Amino acid sequence: MPRLGMEPLRRRALIDATLNAVGERGSLDVTMSEIAARAGVSSALAHHYFGAKDDLLFATMRHLLAELHREAVPALREAASPRERLDAVVAVSFSPAQFRAEIVGAWLAFYVAAQQAAPMRRLLRIYARRLHANLMAGLTPLLPRAQAAEVAEATAALIDGLYIRRALKEGEPDPVSAVALVRSYLDLRLGSQGGQA
Repeated sequence: MPRLGMEPLRRRALIDATLNAVGERGSLDVTMSEIAARAGVSSALAHHYFGAKDDLLFATMRHLLAELHREAVPALREAASPRERLDAVVAVSFSPAQFRAEIVGAWLAFYVAAQQAAPMRRLLRIYARRLHANLMAGLTPLLPRAQAAEVAEATAALIDGLYIRRALKEGEPDPVSAVALVRSYLDLRLGSQGGQA
């Protein structure tokens, strides 16, 4: 029986091991025993905590979304203008905690898995709705609603597209150039309105 207090640590170790394994491989083609070995626990204990591999993968994707949300909340709270809110969304999307090679690889694998697995697809829809809502909150004070929706859609596509393109490259991700690219698109679309409060 696991010692008291060890369960959250072991669960987190298994989620981290899943992110690393999936991110390195770029697919969900990893075994529970491989993940358990990376986490330093037995395969039986991994099954005890999460059940089947699909349950662990789902928990890992939920963890990614929770971490992204946890980082976004204070950044958005500190934004003093609509443009600062947009910049915060972009900065968090490419923060060092988010835009790392293994996280990028894991996101790509989860996007592929969502084509066949309804639970994964639901989580990706939550992410997409949250990103859209955060972008719209910054854009609607600056643009007519229909135009704001168009810019939000394009900005979200740029963010997701940069993750996909990054997954195809060697080396470490470059968050500075990713942020600059998305911000330059917003500058172009917002024009003089981008600096307004």
